[in-house]
Amino acid sequence: MSTFGAQEETGNITVVDESRVTQRAWAVVVWDDPVTPMAVVTLVFQKVFGYSESRSTQLMLQVHHEGKSAVWSGARDRAESYCVKLHSFGLLATVEQV
Repeated sequence: MSTFGAQEETGNITVVDESRVTQRAWAVVVWDDPVTPMAVVTLVFQKVFGYSESRSTQLMLQVHHEGKSAVWSGARDRAESYCVKLHSFGLLATVEQV
């Protein structure tokens, strides 16, 4: 039997607290690669996510310096769609649950 939420055993009765059920977001993570120029990454972020040049540059620098950056988070289906779009531009990206 599969249930969601916090469970509490009271004798033979299992009480499930449905108010505690939360949906965790999914993050689109872009990974650094030695091939894609930084200016291209910035432009891709602008095109795919609609970010400003400043925000796109900030995220690109995080990818460059830290090796990865969570560039967007939200619903799983939308995260997967963004990941496919990033792949089409040649970027290394994954989807991870936050």
